[in-house]
Formats: sequence, C-alpha cells, structure tokens
Amino acid sequence: MSLKSKILKGYWSIVILTIGGFLFNVNAQSFDKELHKLQMTYQLVNTFYVDTVKQGQLVEEAIVGMLKSLDPHSVYISADEVAAMNEPLDGSFQGIGIQFNILNDTLMVVSPIIGGPSEKVGILAGDRIVTIDGKNVAGIGLKNSEVFKMLRGEKGTKVKLRIDRKGEMDVLNFVVVRDKIPIHSVESAYMATPQTGYVKITRFAANTHDEFLKALDQLEKENIKNLILDLRGNTGGYLKAAIDIADELIDSDRLLVYTQGINSKRRDHNAKRKGEFEKGNLVVLMDEGSASASEIVAGAIQDWDRGIVIGRRSYGKGLVQRPFALPDGSMIRLTIAQYYTPSGRCIQKEYTNGADAYHHEIVDRYVHGEMSNMDSIQFDDSLKYNTLVSGRTVYGGGGIMPDVFIPIDTTLYSDYYRDLVASGVVNRVILSYVDENRKQLKKNFLSFEKFDQQFLISDELINKLVSEGEKQDIKKNDEELKISEKLMRVQLKALIARDLFNTSEYFETINMLSEAYMKAIELVETKKEYTQLLK
Repeated sequence: MSLKSKILKGYWSIVILTIGGFLFNVNAQSFDKELHKLQMTYQLVNTFYVDTVKQGQLVEEAIVGMLKSLDPHSVYISADEVAAMNEPLDGSFQGIGIQFNILNDTLMVVSPIIGGPSEKVGILAGDRIVTIDGKNVAGIGLKNSEVFKMLRGEKGTKVKLRIDRKGEMDVLNFVVVRDKIPIHSVESAYMATPQTGYVKITRFAANTHDEFLKALDQLEKENIKNLILDLRGNTGGYLKAAIDIADELIDSDRLLVYTQGINSKRRDHNAKRKGEFEKGNLVVLMDEGSASASEIVAGAIQDWDRGIVIGRRSYGKGLVQRPFALPDGSMIRLTIAQYYTPSGRCIQKEYTNGADAYHHEIVDRYVHGEMSNMDSIQFDDSLKYNTLVSGRTVYGGGGIMPDVFIPIDTTLYSDYYRDLVASGVVNRVILSYVDENRKQLKKNFLSFEKFDQQFLISDELINKLVSEGEKQDIKKNDEELKISEKLMRVQLKALIARDLFNTSEYFETINMLSEAYMKAIELVETKKEYTQLLK
C-alpha cells in the first residue's frame, strides 16, 4: 500500500470513528474490509477513468449516495450551504436590515427592519438604492442573489449607499454599519377577539421560545383567556425549541416527548417549569405542511388532552437528525433516533419505497381525496393509542390526525389567479400602489384598526392587476376572475397591510378567509363544545 493510501485510510478511519467528538464501537475487521473497498474504488476511478475527475465532487457525491440509501432526512450539506441552512434556525444574519424588492429594475426598500442599522440611519420604506459602495445597481438587471452578496457582511463593517427618495431633489448618501439582524419565527401575535389571542409560529428556531414569551406577555396585557396557536406550514426546526414551547402550555413534570434509536438510548423530555399558559382553552392549527417540531408540540397537547387540534393531518416526520461537522466545514445531518409522543406514538410516515415516493406522498393525499374528505384517511388499528387523561383514541404512523378536520378550501382558487400570483404580477402591482400612495395611506390610516375597518380594494386596482397580467400574456378570464375576486381583494389588502404595518397585520387580515381560523375561534369560546371534544 502506498504512503498516500495509508495516510488516506488513516485519515478516514479517524474521521469516521471520532466524528463529532464521539468514539464508536465497530467491528474492526469488517470496517477495514469495507473501507478498503471504498478506497479502492476511489483510486481506480482516479487512475483509470477516461476523463478528468473532480476529486472533491466525487467524494461529495459518494457521501450523498450513501446517505440517500438510509432515509429521506439524512443529508450531506456542503460547506457553502451550511451557513445559509443555519440562518433561519439560528435566528439571525448579519447585514444592513432591510426588506427589499426589485421593481422595474430598481432596488427598492420595502421596509427597514425595526431597530436595525438601516432604520437607525434614517432609511425609509420606498427609498430606491442607486449605488452600493460606489457600484451602480439601477437598470442593470440586478438579481436578488447579487443584492444579498453586496448588502450582507460581517458585523461592524460599513456599506455606503446612495439613495433616491421621492420629494428630495438630490440623491442622499448613507453609511450603514452592518449588524446582527433577527429572523423572527413568531410572525404574528394579536387578539383575535376580546378573549382569544392568536400566535403564529413559522419555524422552531433558537429565538422562538423568547419570542413566544414576549408574544404571550403582550397578549396577557390584553387579558387573554384563550389561545390559538397556528402551526400551519411550520416545517419544524430545533427539538429544544419545540420542548420549550410545549413546556409553556402543559403542566410541570409531564412527559412532552421522548427519543429512541438503536444506537441512542431512550431519552425523556419532561415539562420542567410553570408555564405561561397552562390553564386557558387552547387550539392548535395544523395542516399537511406542519412537520417535525410542530408535530411534537401538537402531539403532546393532544396526548395530554390539553387542547384541540384543528385542520388536516400533519406531514409525518418523526425522525431526529443530529448535525456532524466535517473537517472542510461541510456537514452531515444524520438520523439518529425516532421521537415519540407522550402516549408512545411514532408519527413517522412510511419511507421504505424511496425518497421520491416519500416526498410525493403529500400529492398522493390530494389525489386520494384526503384533503377534502376525512373518510378517505385510513389508519391501521395496530397504530391505535389512547390519550393520557380522557382516553380518547389517537393514531400513530403518518402524522398527527386533528380532532376537528377542516377540508382544504378550493372554492376561491382559480388557474387565472394562480397565474397572476406565480408571475409576480400581484406583488409588483401592490409594490407600485403602496409606493405611489404611501404618504396618503400613512396619513389616512394612522393605525391598523382604522385601516382594517375602512380600507377597501378599489375596482381600479383590480383592473390594474388584470391589465398588468395581460402584459405578461395572462389573458383575462372573466369567469375565473369572478370566482377568485373575494380572495383577490383580501389578499391584496393583506399585502398592503404588511407593507404599511408589519407581517402580523398581514396574517390578521388574511386569516378572515380561513375556515380553520374561524372554527378555532368558535370552539375555543364555546365552553360546552370545547369540553365535549376533549372527553
């Protein structure tokens, strides 16, 4: 064996045996044989293959293939992708703190992030960025990815901006010092009624628990009695964040979730503290996009008969991944265990038919009618469990089944409106409208309450949307326009509310079209029906 081969073999032995700081017990003879086979293949390709081989790519693709054969959630992440993947879960990035959009080949500030470095120096919504560090960015076909590269950077570094602002004769110069910018996971919190609060969590990140406590504190000042926790579309995140949220809702010392695998001993996670909302009526909203950490929270609430789950069957991800860093900065996220709800349910859906079938399963639900008819859902009796207080029947194996089923609403959707949204026409029309009318809108609607009560989408704005669509070869369809007009008006109003106020006001507006949301308010405020469902 050559010196290079010995070094390579020794290196990989060390990496594989001690990765992540843990020493694994393996059959030394079997391991040596399999490692030699892998190494020999690598050497044969490098020595005899007909064309030039990119060695790094070859290794990465071998790792990807190896992990792909395990389960759909064990994945390899390249060094370049690690930071981008961690950003939403770490809860922050470093930059200048603006929400932006590119409108008519112009980089426009949709809004500066409150408390961020851009707001501190006086940058306003509607400002147009002309140059970044002396480089012209107007009228050059700028892409979002290029903006990210220029505006993001290490905390404490400076970026020089030249800005064109309506009403100002001269271009304005700003120097913005980059800082840590929060990525919020609690996107909305407000009082849905005088008694019922609403909180929407979009991911379970490092800062989610703190944000949730802040939201509850705000709602408690408004005398919250009931809570609607919206986890629709929440694909998960950190296990700890899910446990912390569940701990605020469920009595102390109760089991919230446990994890277990062949190489991972059972580990119980119990509620430890007196939670901020352990007693009021509670409803959790879920759908087919709610996964992983969302299912942990909903499963614990359902198993302890703490609240009512409303919506559609959740995604069904019950596998726990652990990140292992590799020497070049890349990472392997390896499935190490399954998690189980307090009643003992594993809600991981089937994945033995391969990754493609696994990821296509949500589409299969549509095809089989599950999204519109609860009777289309079939559970194996062997997966039947009972809740821990009332003894209600619940099921494992394929997601959390809601206590109250809400079919997907397609009555307001049409291909015509879908095409308008997909083409970007809707966003461009709203950006232009708010930009042209921002001063008057701000003057007329000093509060969201006044905006919500008095602002109406005009026929003129609808006609503008239609005409802009036609410029994009989206032919007007009167019949489908009539079908979607109610949705269109509410959606447009919600987008304007987001630009004038914040993301929370967007959800407060758009939720009025949600059957699940309206049912949640009805149930959580009707004591007899709420209590009956938990028996």
